[in-house]
Amino acid sequence: MHTETGHPQTVPGEKSGTSSGQTSGGTTLIATAPGQIRVIKRNSTVVPYDDGKISVALTKAFLAVEGGTAAASSRVHELVDELVKQISATFNRRMPSGGTIHIEEIQDQVELALMRAGEHKVARDYVLYREERARLRAERDKPGQQVGQADTHPSIRVKLSDNRLVPLDMERLRTVVREACEGLKHVNSETILSEALKNLYEGVSENDINTALVITARTLVEQEPNYTYATASLLLDKLRAEALRFLGIAGRATQHEMERLYSSTLPTYIQKGIELELLDPALATFDLETLGQALKGERDHQFTYLGLQTLYDRYFLHSDDIRFELPQIFFMRVAMGLSIHEENRDERAVEFYNLLSSFDYMSSTPTLFNAGTLRPQLSSCYLTTVPDDLHGIYGAIRDNAMLSKWAGGLGNDWTPVRSLGSYIKGTNGKSQGVVPFLKVANDTAVAVNQGGKRKGAVCAYLETWHLDIEEFLELRKNTGDDRRRTHDMNTANWVPDLFMKRVFEDSEWTLFSPADCPDLHDLFGSAFEERYAHYENMVATGALTLYKKIRALDLWRKMLGMLFETGHPWITFKDSCNLRSPQQHAGVVHSSNLCTEITLNTKASDEVAVCNLGSVNLARHIAENGELDRAKLASTVKIAVRMLDNVIDINYYAVESARQSNVRHRPIGLGMMGFQDALYKAGIAYASDEAVAFADCTMEAISFEAVSASSDLAVERGKYPTYEGSLWSKGILPLDSIQILSEQRGSQFIKQDTRSTLDWHGLREKVKAQGMRNSNVMAIAPTATIANITGVSQSIEPTYQNLYVKSNLSGEFTVVNPYLVHDLKDRGLWDQVMVNDLKYYEGSVQKIDRVPDDLKAIYRTAFEVEPRWIVDAASRRQKWIDQAQSLNLYIAGADGKKLDLTYRMAWLRGLKTTYYLRALAATTTEKSTVNSGALNAVSASGDNAVVAAAALAQQAPVAATVPQACSLDDPDCEACQ
Repeated sequence: MHTETGHPQTVPGEKSGTSSGQTSGGTTLIATAPGQIRVIKRNSTVVPYDDGKISVALTKAFLAVEGGTAAASSRVHELVDELVKQISATFNRRMPSGGTIHIEEIQDQVELALMRAGEHKVARDYVLYREERARLRAERDKPGQQVGQADTHPSIRVKLSDNRLVPLDMERLRTVVREACEGLKHVNSETILSEALKNLYEGVSENDINTALVITARTLVEQEPNYTYATASLLLDKLRAEALRFLGIAGRATQHEMERLYSSTLPTYIQKGIELELLDPALATFDLETLGQALKGERDHQFTYLGLQTLYDRYFLHSDDIRFELPQIFFMRVAMGLSIHEENRDERAVEFYNLLSSFDYMSSTPTLFNAGTLRPQLSSCYLTTVPDDLHGIYGAIRDNAMLSKWAGGLGNDWTPVRSLGSYIKGTNGKSQGVVPFLKVANDTAVAVNQGGKRKGAVCAYLETWHLDIEEFLELRKNTGDDRRRTHDMNTANWVPDLFMKRVFEDSEWTLFSPADCPDLHDLFGSAFEERYAHYENMVATGALTLYKKIRALDLWRKMLGMLFETGHPWITFKDSCNLRSPQQHAGVVHSSNLCTEITLNTKASDEVAVCNLGSVNLARHIAENGELDRAKLASTVKIAVRMLDNVIDINYYAVESARQSNVRHRPIGLGMMGFQDALYKAGIAYASDEAVAFADCTMEAISFEAVSASSDLAVERGKYPTYEGSLWSKGILPLDSIQILSEQRGSQFIKQDTRSTLDWHGLREKVKAQGMRNSNVMAIAPTATIANITGVSQSIEPTYQNLYVKSNLSGEFTVVNPYLVHDLKDRGLWDQVMVNDLKYYEGSVQKIDRVPDDLKAIYRTAFEVEPRWIVDAASRRQKWIDQAQSLNLYIAGADGKKLDLTYRMAWLRGLKTTYYLRALAATTTEKSTVNSGALNAVSASGDNAVVAAAALAQQAPVAATVPQACSLDDPDCEACQ
């Protein structure tokens, strides 16, 4: 019986303790407390009795008999606990004052306990295992004897594509597996090879050989995370064969051979892509020999299995479903596409390639999809305002279709459209309101599926004073008239500060039709409050008759209730988005985008806002000592800002007003991902003051370098056309705009840190002197798919679970937290029982007694982090960002009071937007599925100001079920890409 079958390698107590001396007979003694039971091991060392080792041995015994799910069952956990108590009680009765027992006595009691419990199969297997171990020990002690030598595998013939049978090339197979495991700790190439050979058969195809290797390696990921890199390398052997054969370069190539072939493959690839009318012919005018020499084939080893499979399935160029793009060529194609207008474009292409292929920075999905192609639609999201006339409404829906076709996500501002019951002068009738048109927009998004790559995705925004707001809140419900439901559309509340003040005051709120008060749409801050009061006075005098009075707190409760029940509408804040916008002089921010991180001006007539995104991999900028590498970050950000600025001029615009707007303001959105990985590297727990400070200092550094880089680009390329009159031109940087918000909202309603550490005075002067190339510079996007590609945690998210299975369009992937595994291995705690404990507790370490408290703090999962830590960290980042951040909120034990507290806190802390609510109800069971996450109680503590504010509201009624929001990596959701 062997380790891989689940049998224990050691028996209870077999690990050596710390020795403090030896008897003359060779028995190692250790100091023990009076009355403590000690264990004599087979090597004569004496260690303290540890019932935890008995628990591990028993669990392994059940694993050997019942399979990998045994330790994940409640029955086995409870039975093992009871058996351990019985065994320990036996020895405590025998030796109440302490004493010494032999390891064999413990094993005898284990057998006896199993028999008494009726677990005869497990007991029998345990006896056989002991006998086998005894035999092996005896064999080992014989001189010149070797045990356990692997048998050679019989010869197998492989069927080729032309149906010929040829002998299996074992030498090449060993080479491929050995190369896949090179440089990886705790990874055994012979284990992969021997297990894969068991699944081969006479007449097996070449593809099935690779599949056997990949499946074998991927099953080992939960035991050792490094196997994910080996699995990716094995998968790449198949991808190389597919691409090289299509390009006519070679039949197959090992990784080392490919590293030499890359340089000569690039020109052939470019030529083939142009012939197939997939690539821009301009790529052939680059110095392809120089660029080919710049390719770094060894960087193929950086991919995780999930990352490489995702690239293969969704990003690599293909013809007749044959992918002919390989990883380093893919990155070079994107780099060439982004440098196509550069004066020294070969040099810039190499520079951009090095940044992308190193995973220091990654462009957004549309840029990766389309850079260097005939239709380079590189922008991520588009924001539009829908006008209040039939021609304009259907024009906006047409624009949605055209923008969605080329992989753009959409954010629509629907507030101008008149409400239900409003008078229609042209027909002398009454309007059906905004909802029927939202249904059409919903169905359009489904019909136009982004070039066949994924569903179209759109988010509709509506201001909280709109008379249709209550029906808008219910759009995602699964009950009611389906003609007034939008099951595929995201929705978001665009909430003015005045409404939040009314909630705090528990006063009345009035709903209007925008046909009666159209100017409210373009007003914010004190100007909005004054005009809103004017319309309420008109209601009081009878001059305005179409309205509805409602208690603000009741509407707020319904907003939170629907958010919990359906996952929508998200809550975003109009005034903080506008009052802190650098472009206040040039228009109004009427909504955010699909993912709530973009805050740009829109206008129904000619202003379609465009967001161009990319993300710094923060984890790649943490030095060995856990500190931020400022020099490397400055270099990364400088190149990244240039790449993003290039997108604006290269981009293919399906709608002319989008091109005009993008060129006029030149906004970009530089964000980050891998924040949780960076915390692990720094040894900081997410739920801590240190993490909040870390969020502050890292975002300050990114912001400082991004603003500086854009200002330097302005010297080289010129200021953006609408620079004059902006906050930038006045020396008002994002940090300074918090004061504007505080003055307009009232200082009692804003609790946001404003401290800084860098030379912001010097940067202000630099910006005033040089100008800015871009109207907006920063935004933190969700990054789910590009984080998968680079193998880090998405965006600013806490770890979802430490062990789980992720499902997306590329299949199912075991995801293990490598940092946790590393730390557990350092402490001798990583074994099969720990794996199964993690499965049982759904990726959580909090209830595993063997895990030390310091590791429990660092490895809390998303639902085990109090939401106040997420909000506080986001608030610190928000002070440095001129746009916003896609902020998911995780709330375990969710109830009305906790939701109320969290979202009030988000507003008070100066956040501009929030994104998905990931909530687990207080009334759900303690056990939940792996996909949903473990439910652990989270206290509702916060600072006194926020708690006092929340006390103004009673507990809101919410549903007692887990919300039907999108999963963490919903393959059909543009928001997660």
